Amino acid sequence: MTDFSFSHYTVWEGLIHFAGLACLLLLANVLRRKTPFLRRSLLPTAVVAGFIGLLLKELFLENLFGSAQYEQTEFYLRVITYHAIAIGFIALGLKVNAVMKTTQKKGRSIYSGLLIVSSYMVQGFIGLALSLLFAFTIFPNLFEAAGMLVPMGFGQGPGQAQNIGYVYEERGFVGGTSFGLAIASFGFIWASVIGVIYLNVLNRKGRIQREEEGKRSLVSPQEIDSPDEIPVSEAIDKFTVQIALVLVVYFVAYGFIIGIVRLMDTGIFGDFGIETVGPLVLGFNFIIGMLFALLFRKIFLGFRKINLMTRQYPNNFMLNRIAGTVFDFMIVASIAAIRIEDLSTLWIPFFILVIVIGIATFAYVLFLTRRIYPDYPIPAMLGMFGMMTGTASTGIILLREADPNFRTPAANDLVVGSSTAILFGFPILLLVGIAPISTVHTFVTLGIIGVLLAIVYTILIKMNPKQPS
Repeated sequence: MTDFSFSHYTVWEGLIHFAGLACLLLLANVLRRKTPFLRRSLLPTAVVAGFIGLLLKELFLENLFGSAQYEQTEFYLRVITYHAIAIGFIALGLKVNAVMKTTQKKGRSIYSGLLIVSSYMVQGFIGLALSLLFAFTIFPNLFEAAGMLVPMGFGQGPGQAQNIGYVYEERGFVGGTSFGLAIASFGFIWASVIGVIYLNVLNRKGRIQREEEGKRSLVSPQEIDSPDEIPVSEAIDKFTVQIALVLVVYFVAYGFIIGIVRLMDTGIFGDFGIETVGPLVLGFNFIIGMLFALLFRKIFLGFRKINLMTRQYPNNFMLNRIAGTVFDFMIVASIAAIRIEDLSTLWIPFFILVIVIGIATFAYVLFLTRRIYPDYPIPAMLGMFGMMTGTASTGIILLREADPNFRTPAANDLVVGSSTAILFGFPILLLVGIAPISTVHTFVTLGIIGVLLAIVYTILIKMNPKQPS
């Protein structure tokens, strides 16, 4: 018989970790609102909470509870990060397409996707080139493919950085998971601090007028309860339906992932399937989840057309809230999960990588957004840079400083571009799994990325000629 008494810590363990993350979020929210520096920095509350959690964990947890509890906490934090990124992307994938109210240049969604993918390539190419240079010169013990974690951390965010960092750790990169998480955490600093500096420069030049924080548009009642949708509360609560849809999609994605992994384990594709494809599929749980979400959305649309489903079940507002909530918890958990000890011998190459690639990303995005989005280069630049160093939400935060009412299509470019980037970027995701196999594979990956980057960059330049001054 199960004993649910207070003496059994395992009964409460998962809840305690979530409650701890919630406390960190509330504390960080108070600090951010009451501290002028943090408020001006635009650093997301979840990032502040994550660094507070990391500090508390490193300073007190092991001393108070012992190494066993310390390791268990890190395990829970990484599990939360792993699942949160998938749940968030599934929620976004289930959203019903809204009708655009602004006209866009023909083909802009394709250009946005290519810009995002080429930014990954810039980060991956420079990262691999630097890590190979370091491994053959001043840091011979550095994992040769370590630089490939930069686009995962900067461009994909902490969830993917952790997943691929763990795959690399299995390949022999000691401290790979913490290295990936640290890169993602530093990416938020790039997005927030450098983004704010750039905003202030634009503000002094009179090119933008920054909005005072706290002034946000109200939610329209139609966003929550449209006549075409199921009621807010009937036999089942509307929000419950949204959560159920997300979890059902994730369950189907889990079945697909396990099926692929077990197929690879049979040895049908040899060592490549067992050592590369299997771990990569597990690491890309969020992409597989989002693809199934898009499939379910198509199925729902088909049901509506044949009147098998008379009402719309997904609600964009509530799905956004689910995604926002899990992403906040993901960011806090991912930063707090970093193990400082794992980075003790990696600090110098780490800082060189994130600083050089951060500068390169800023310059690359600044140059191309002026070519691709000549009608609104500043909002486009802020949104893309914020997303390519932090997450989509970081990009939106920066974008709103220049376009608070979303009068330009810049916000839509981020969403649509991310969707098309999944298609264009799939070869890059395969290369992520190939790079750590051996030294030869790392060099081959570097060469392929260089060729692909040259092709995509040429397409973007040719299709978006410089506008006359």
